[in-house]
Amino acid sequence: MTGHRRRTPAANRRRPLLIGAGAAVAAGAALGVGLWASGDSDTPSGQRPSGGKEAVAPEATPTPSPDRTYALSRTPRTIPAVREHTPARGPGWRPAKGGRVVVDDKELADEGRLLAGELGLSYAGSGAARAGDVRLGLTDEDANPESYTLTVKDGRVRITGTAEAGVFYGTRTLKQQVRSGGTASEGVVRDSPAKPQRAFMLDIARKHFTAGWIEDRIREMGDLKYNQFGLHFSDDQGFRIASDSHPEIVSKVHLSKAEVRRIIDLAASRHITVVPEIDSPGHLGAVLAAHPELQLRNTQGVATKGAIDISKPASAELLDDLLNEYSGLFPGRFWHLGADEYQALTVANPAASFPQLAAAATRKYGPGAGIEDLATGWLNDRTAVVRGHDRVPRAWNDGFFPGGVVKADKSLQVAYWTGKEIGAREPVEYLREGREVINYNDEFLYYVLGQPNAFVYPTGQRIYEQWTPLVLRGTAPVSREYGDQILGASFAVWCDLSGSQTQDQVAAGVRMPLRAMVQKLWDPRAPQLSWTEFKDLAAKLG
Repeated sequence: MTGHRRRTPAANRRRPLLIGAGAAVAAGAALGVGLWASGDSDTPSGQRPSGGKEAVAPEATPTPSPDRTYALSRTPRTIPAVREHTPARGPGWRPAKGGRVVVDDKELADEGRLLAGELGLSYAGSGAARAGDVRLGLTDEDANPESYTLTVKDGRVRITGTAEAGVFYGTRTLKQQVRSGGTASEGVVRDSPAKPQRAFMLDIARKHFTAGWIEDRIREMGDLKYNQFGLHFSDDQGFRIASDSHPEIVSKVHLSKAEVRRIIDLAASRHITVVPEIDSPGHLGAVLAAHPELQLRNTQGVATKGAIDISKPASAELLDDLLNEYSGLFPGRFWHLGADEYQALTVANPAASFPQLAAAATRKYGPGAGIEDLATGWLNDRTAVVRGHDRVPRAWNDGFFPGGVVKADKSLQVAYWTGKEIGAREPVEYLREGREVINYNDEFLYYVLGQPNAFVYPTGQRIYEQWTPLVLRGTAPVSREYGDQILGASFAVWCDLSGSQTQDQVAAGVRMPLRAMVQKLWDPRAPQLSWTEFKDLAAKLG
C-alpha cells in the first residue's frame, strides 16, 4: 500500500444522510467505458480484461442557454445507490473531446489518471478547470474520510472529499453515471457509507486462483466501493504464497511474492486493504505435512487433522516466523488469525485424548485451566505478534470460548460466521462483551464450492431482500442498539470442493451477491429499486 494514501479508521462512525430524489437521467448516448466483462449470476463470465480500455469521447456537453428550460434532474442510478442528491436544472455533464481531469492536490494524481483513462479524457495535472473538465480536490472539513461531494454545474464536474478514498468513490459514481446513461446528472451528490468495512474474502488455499483473475476482482470491487479483500492462503489443502522463512511448506502451485505485491499495489490504488489470514491452531495441514513432528496426536498416536500441537514451543515458533514474515509482505491495517475448528476440542473428552495439552494448560495458567484456556492463550500470543506490527487482529467466532481462566484479548474483532459449530455462541454474547463484530453470516454470505454440508450457493436476490448487517446468524437480526459495533460484512468464497467450478464460474456466481451486499453496507435504508430493477441496473453498469 502506498505510503501517501490516507486510510479509513476501522471504527469510524457514519453521519446520517438525507434521502435523495428519483431515478437517473438517461440523456445522451451511452459511453463504452472500459469495465470488466460480465455475465448474469446464472451464467459463467467470459474472459476478463486486465485493465480498462480507453473510451472514445462523444460530442460535447450542450451549453446552457437562457431560452432553454431543463427538467429538474433525477438522482443518479448507481451501485451502491448514492444516499443524497440535490437536484438542479441543467444539461448535466458528459465526457467530450478536449475534456480533461485536473486535480487540486498532487495526492490525487493516481485517481485523476485512472478516471481520465476510463472516460476518454486527458489528464492535465493541476490547474484551473474549464468547461467540460472534471476537477478533483481535498477539503479540510471534519467528515468521514470515505465521504465525498460530487457537483455537476456549468458543464463541469467537481469531486471533493476529506481524503483520497472519498474522492476515489466520487469518481466511481461519475463513471457509473456515464456508463449507465452517458450523462452525469445536474446537481449535487453527497454520499458516505453506512459501514466502514466492506469486504470480499477468497480462499486460495484449497483452490489456486491466478493473479490476473484476482486483479480483475480487485478492479470490480473498487468500482463497487469495497475497501477490503481477504486472502485465506493457508489451510489443510495448500499453502499458496511463497515463503522465505519456511519454503518447505509452500504448495507447488502458488503465488509468488512479486504477484502478491502487484495485487496489493493494485488494491491500494483502489483504496482496498488486503487482509491476510494464516489460520491456526487448526487448518494447518499443508504446514504440518512438512513438519509432522508438530502434528497433534492423541494417546494412541493417531494424528488429528490439521491440528498443531500447541503444547510444543516449536509450534509457536513456526507460526510466529510466518506471521512476522508475512507482516512484511502485507502492509495493511488488519490481520485475520483464524482460530476456528481446533479439532482437539471436538472430541468427547479432550483432556483424556490429549493429556499433553491438559498438562500444558495447567503448567501455564494454573490448576483450574483447561485445553480451551490453552487455545485462548495461543490466540492471545499470536495476537501479540501481529499487534507488534501495528495490525488490528480478528478471529472466527468459534475461537472465542465462554468462561475459563484465560480471556481472549480485548483487541480481537469477532468474525462471526456460524452458529453451527461446537461451542458457537449467539452473536449477542460477543456484542454484550463490547466486542466489534464483522458479519460473515454463512446463511447468506458463504459461497462454498460444491455446496457440501448443506451449504447452498447464495443469491444476490436473497441478500438484497432478506439480509442486513444486523443479521449475523441465521435469518434473525440482533437489536439495533448494537449497530455501531457491527463494523461491516464480508462475502466469502470457500473452495471445499475445488473442482466444482472454474474461475470464471466463480466470478459469475459471486457477481450479483457482491452487488447486493455492498448496497446493504453502503445505504442502511430499504432499497428503492425492486430486485428486477436492481439486476437490470447491474447489467447496464457492466
